[in-house]
Amino acid sequence: MNKTTSLIALAAAAAVVAVGGGAWWLGMQQGMGHTTQTTAQPAASTSTASTDDPSLWTIPQGEEATRRHIRDALKAGDVDPATGRRILNYHDPMVPGKNFEAPAKSPFMDMMLVPRYAGSDAADASSVTVSPRIQQNLGLRTAPVVEGSLVSEVTAVGNVAWNERERVELSSRAMGFVEKLHVKAALDRVAAGAPLAELYVPDWVAAQEEYLALARLSVDGTDTLKDAARQRMRQAGMTPAHIQRVVASGVVQPRFTLTAPIAGIVSELMVREGATVMPGMTLMRLQGTRTVWAEGAVPESQAGLLKPGARVRTTSPGAPGQTFEGQVQALLPEVDSVTRTIRARVQLANPQGRLVPGMLVSMRLDRPKTATTLLVPSDAVIHTGRRSVVMVAEEGGRFRPVEVTAGLEVGGQTEISAGLQMGQRVVLSGQFLIDSEASLRGLEARLNQEPAPTVQRYTTDAVIDALSGDTVTLTHPPIAALKWPTMQMDFKLPPRAQQPRDLEAGDRLQIEFEMQGGDVPRITSLQRVAPEAGK
Repeated sequence: MNKTTSLIALAAAAAVVAVGGGAWWLGMQQGMGHTTQTTAQPAASTSTASTDDPSLWTIPQGEEATRRHIRDALKAGDVDPATGRRILNYHDPMVPGKNFEAPAKSPFMDMMLVPRYAGSDAADASSVTVSPRIQQNLGLRTAPVVEGSLVSEVTAVGNVAWNERERVELSSRAMGFVEKLHVKAALDRVAAGAPLAELYVPDWVAAQEEYLALARLSVDGTDTLKDAARQRMRQAGMTPAHIQRVVASGVVQPRFTLTAPIAGIVSELMVREGATVMPGMTLMRLQGTRTVWAEGAVPESQAGLLKPGARVRTTSPGAPGQTFEGQVQALLPEVDSVTRTIRARVQLANPQGRLVPGMLVSMRLDRPKTATTLLVPSDAVIHTGRRSVVMVAEEGGRFRPVEVTAGLEVGGQTEISAGLQMGQRVVLSGQFLIDSEASLRGLEARLNQEPAPTVQRYTTDAVIDALSGDTVTLTHPPIAALKWPTMQMDFKLPPRAQQPRDLEAGDRLQIEFEMQGGDVPRITSLQRVAPEAGK
């Protein structure tokens, strides 16, 4: 029996050795086959292995193909031998909110998932890393932050109007009759000093004859009387030139010729030949044409950059090939509620009278040159509504969102008054994808951090009614700040080290406390108060 048992044991041992040797021989053959395929077999050939993922043993031919094969076989948490960095997960750059543990084809786009690498703690906390291959696929472009000043012009379209400051009104000085009109219709052009109308004024005859009678006397002491007669002629409405003509000629001058004080056009004509005029009656109005106004609509966002006196160049389809120079006279204090524009009144030189009311003009208003500041392309600035953010490109393929203070935008350039430094590079395209990735990783939350609100604390006197663990029941007087009446309520005690010793019911306290959302008020400090006299 013992001999039989020994034979069975020896047979079993031999079987184990045979199986183990076979497994060792098979493993060696597979290892040799693996080495051979790496160096000589075509990419399509594979060797069998007991593994759940046969692709791990499929090694394509060539160094680049081999590196790509190894990378595609890595899982989250593995170290990429090509970069030496640990893989956090895989994601689709076009859908940055979805993460995957293993490489595969994106379920969203016709592309492979890309790895997201773990960097230094500082980089992970404040930046997003994008591999060079993904930067190329996304077409990321960057531009430097430069220093300069913006010089620009505001363009506006306006209509020509008469310059009301060059309007003259001619009225009658005395009662008379219009004997002759030299202008027959409104809008007739007149030159300065040209005759406009001849008036016969009977009231002037008596005053002139009185003066002439005194002038013929050769008696001493008539000078005073002559001066008085001249004064009466002035009071009758005669001009100094007309009085001088009477004195020089010695003849009564009952007719008066009305002349144009300025060159322009007759904008209004109120009388006709033979009409009777009264003192103060308007006869006609003259409008000077030496300068005109042009009122253009300027967006209210740009109106603040214009100042009175700014230079203006204007062209008009009604005067082709001619440029009219002028300056901003005023920004009218009125905003159009529909177009959100402000009218800029521009005074233009009109030496040949080519510009007339109603004519359309195109205006280019020069802005004053701004101070030197930092400039970035306008495409790099992301306006969120509450702030402006740019993505700053750093070394190692890292991108960091930076909040900036954006200013004037002109010609595709934006002023940056705070947040950037000269020489940094900002992202021009693809920054929205990086910004969304940064937001998902919590960077936006850090940008949005605000100081914790100040906790309001209140002070009151109180009497202990009961003590229970870390809670005390107190009766306190009215608290005006909280609109509380006198009442009994529970409070949370401060740590024992901050409490007076041997607190007991009946003790009078002075406490400082703060409110806690969803919990009883918490006492921050307390001290005993001496009992009132007689108690």
